[in-house]
Amino acid sequence: MSMASAEISPTVVDRVPLRIRLANRGLDGVTLLVVPAALCVVLLFVYPFLYGLFLSFNPREGSLFANYAKFFADAFLYETIAKTLWLALPVTLLNILISVPIAMRVRLIRRQKLLTTILILPITLGTVLVAEGLLNYLGPQGWLNRTLIFVSLIDSPIRLVHNYWGVFLSLVITGFPFTFLLTLSYITGIDPSLEQAAATLGANARQRFGRLFLPLLASGLAITFCLSFVQAFSVFPSAVLLGAPAGPTRVISIAA
Repeated sequence: MSMASAEISPTVVDRVPLRIRLANRGLDGVTLLVVPAALCVVLLFVYPFLYGLFLSFNPREGSLFANYAKFFADAFLYETIAKTLWLALPVTLLNILISVPIAMRVRLIRRQKLLTTILILPITLGTVLVAEGLLNYLGPQGWLNRTLIFVSLIDSPIRLVHNYWGVFLSLVITGFPFTFLLTLSYITGIDPSLEQAAATLGANARQRFGRLFLPLLASGLAITFCLSFVQAFSVFPSAVLLGAPAGPTRVISIAA
């Protein structure tokens, strides 16, 4: 009987429809829905990156690495890169430090979707509209300075725009929702029963966060840091509208 089954089994496998065989390997109709999104990613992100990389190795004059040699030989660009890092790194770290405690609290709220919607509103506004709002609010004749002068806390307006701090605040406002959503998704993905078990064993809130949540969030926070840093590093509109493009906020996107 076993020999007969061995002889019949290849024939039975050949008669299985291709659709079922692909589904057994994870390729079904639902998987095919990813194809349009994958094509968009390739066309909008992968292709421009590869094309730009190709152009960087094809200078108009000089050898294969002439563009890179020229870039790293220009001392002025070192200062530009340093200014960009001086903006991007503190903004990214601050957004993560703010996002983690807020996300830890929001995960326990019933009306989580409503609060999340309110927090992500800056994403829908765009960087230019946020910059215009900050100019009207933090400018020399803005609401903040006029209020402080009215209550006699200051005698002259505080300069909060067209300098480093104007760009810094803009990046925090526009970058926080993105960082918060990523952090919230990682925190809500942790099984609540783990925290309950730790509390049952006598761990306080600080111990639960340090020994339970933080190790589980380490990889997610690393990804969040990288994505948020790339977003902040590519700052351009805020550096022009709220900063000093010829001075402390001459970032690499302006120099390029």
